[in-house]
Amino acid sequence: MNQTAALPAQWQAKWIDPEVQRENGQRQPASVLRRRFSLGRVQNAVLYITCHGLYEARLNGNRVGNFVLAPGTGDYHHRLCVQCYDVSSLVQEGENELTVLLGDGWYRGSVGIDGLTDYYGEDIALLCQLEADGQTVLCSDAQWEASQAGPVRENDLQQGECYDARREEITGWHGVRTADFGYGNLCASESVPVCEHERFAGKLIRTPDGSTVIDFGQNLAGYTELRVYAEAGQKIVLRHGETLDENGNFTQSNFDPGERNKNGGIAQKIEYICKDGWNVYKPHFAVFGFRYAKVETDIDLKDAEFTSIAVYSDMKQTGFFECGNADVNRLFANSVWSMKSNFADVPTDCPTRERAGWTGDAQVFAHTAMYLMDCLPVYRKWLGECRYAQKEDGLVQNIAPVNNSGSVISNMLQGSAGWGDACVIVPWILYETYGDRKILEENYDMMCRWVDFVSARAQKTRLANIANPFKKYLVDEGFHFGEWCQPDVDNTEAMKKTMMHGSPEVATAYYFRSASLLAKIAELLGNRKDARKYGDIAANAKQAYRYTCTDQGRIDSKRQCEYVRPIAFGLLSREEAQKAADQLNEMVRENGYHLNTGFLSTPDLCRVLCEYGHADTAYRLLLQDECPGWLYAVKKGATSIWETWDGIREDGTVHDSLNHYSYGAISGWLFDTVCGIRLSEGRLTVQPVPDPSLGYAKAQWDSPCGTVISAWKYEEDKLILDMTVPCDADIVLPGGTKAHVCEGAYHYEILL
Repeated sequence: MNQTAALPAQWQAKWIDPEVQRENGQRQPASVLRRRFSLGRVQNAVLYITCHGLYEARLNGNRVGNFVLAPGTGDYHHRLCVQCYDVSSLVQEGENELTVLLGDGWYRGSVGIDGLTDYYGEDIALLCQLEADGQTVLCSDAQWEASQAGPVRENDLQQGECYDARREEITGWHGVRTADFGYGNLCASESVPVCEHERFAGKLIRTPDGSTVIDFGQNLAGYTELRVYAEAGQKIVLRHGETLDENGNFTQSNFDPGERNKNGGIAQKIEYICKDGWNVYKPHFAVFGFRYAKVETDIDLKDAEFTSIAVYSDMKQTGFFECGNADVNRLFANSVWSMKSNFADVPTDCPTRERAGWTGDAQVFAHTAMYLMDCLPVYRKWLGECRYAQKEDGLVQNIAPVNNSGSVISNMLQGSAGWGDACVIVPWILYETYGDRKILEENYDMMCRWVDFVSARAQKTRLANIANPFKKYLVDEGFHFGEWCQPDVDNTEAMKKTMMHGSPEVATAYYFRSASLLAKIAELLGNRKDARKYGDIAANAKQAYRYTCTDQGRIDSKRQCEYVRPIAFGLLSREEAQKAADQLNEMVRENGYHLNTGFLSTPDLCRVLCEYGHADTAYRLLLQDECPGWLYAVKKGATSIWETWDGIREDGTVHDSLNHYSYGAISGWLFDTVCGIRLSEGRLTVQPVPDPSLGYAKAQWDSPCGTVISAWKYEEDKLILDMTVPCDADIVLPGGTKAHVCEGAYHYEILL
């Protein structure tokens, strides 16, 4: 059933509230609404629908669309998406019935790490309009009926759902109230829907503590479908988690949300009360991050079936990679799965604890995301949320859509370098990949206001840096996370340090990065005055950085990030960058080929090493299976990317999220360097950097300009390379031989 981006020419529908009475402070049953109506013969019919909360609509018993968690998330004060469905095949001549199930969703259910409820309001409400052959034939209005006596007794995106199958024959119908919520925040849904995708059959296991647990074999975001034979009144409870603990027992401890755990934590629970006979069920308004589900029931499970269903934005996978190392192949698959698990209408950090649209996560992964999946619609929608989350002074908040408490502390911890800079860096990456200037135009004002905000922040200088002649371009004030999640560094202590002393290395580097990109963007859009302004800012920020953070271009640090960042961002001359890369290489070797970079610089680490002649070290890092290293998690059985390098420690203890895509950004390097596929503003280059340690590698990218394939393998005394390009491209072979080629397939053999 097609979904299009459209709004009715005129709204005749009214908002209707199905809850005549509410119990304050208690979770409400989902509401069922219905309206019966008659139609003559119809050629074309469309349904426009949205709600406060989440909806499932059925027309004559048939599901309308495949959008799970419709109408999606967002800052509903500014933008509430309306879906438009072609329902021509669902209407019938004569009597018809439209029913809608309404749940809490992001509107009034638990959101963010604090689990705030009623964030946008205490109500749920429906707005819909059915048009047949251009005429409005049905509207939400006072003639509808509603009931809270249906089977969905409780529902919450994070906590889960309680379903009583004995209540499927719904009673207790009553009238509805019309409400004046207006139409000012309504917009056509222009992103892709969130849908069901892969399914995994569960395997029942018995854990050492005697519990019955289902292992689905893959950590994902979604829900469990159950099929059991039971007697009416029997109950089955499923609690969902990502891993087993050090003793092999079910646990949710790795995503315990701190103080919030005192109030029940994040249950990720299904409570299902059976009817007589076969029961088949999956949640309506809840999604979980999980691989395992603990079962509590007295039902005989001999013939029971449990299936996990992956739920994510309807994005086609576009990037495919394989090589001669099975662990690296698993690492790549884990990157894809963590992306799938965290792209649910907007990019989020994890599908368990926070489920928040952290700007930093989206920024560090954007380059990789462009290869892996066709994610432009999701990022584009999310950038709109960033615009809504921008303060009047230009500060871009760390999470979009915003879902924090608005407390003094939460307001203070905003505008971090590397997080706020996503508003410039992500649109630029999208433009480089897709070549669409509209992306830059849509976000241009936000970018300028952000860089201007950072410029104002830079006017204040701490006493320690007062001698810097470019101090007005040094960013050593304001809140910053810094180089977050470095191995062997305590995050809390690091954050305290940055609050006390600033984070000029990170913050000034990103000031330069955003200003230099913005100068380029302004030039592309024909804003010459802005181009000069931001070009001057970038030049001065570069000098400020070099004065405070280097010794005339020479770096002296024990942290790898402080070498990676200035090299990757272009803050050093070519000669200085080569010396810094040589030092970086030596540091990595002395560290036993372990990285100690954190959140912001890890995506560039291997790329920087390769670009400056240290590909052997980059490959050693890739293949490192001790902690910290990418293959450590793989050796521990990971099926997704972890938030921290040691999410499961050597002794088996677990902590932190086990489904964060950020460190999966290494997969971008597999495409752009290992196989050498790069697309920048419509110009395609294939420049692989092979290494015998993988044996062979092959990447396929279904890019905006067509399918690109780059493969290489070592065979006795030869390196064999095969490339297929869909358009004019530059091919650069190992050793430096260059060729400008047209569409076609190319084969090369190099004697070793």
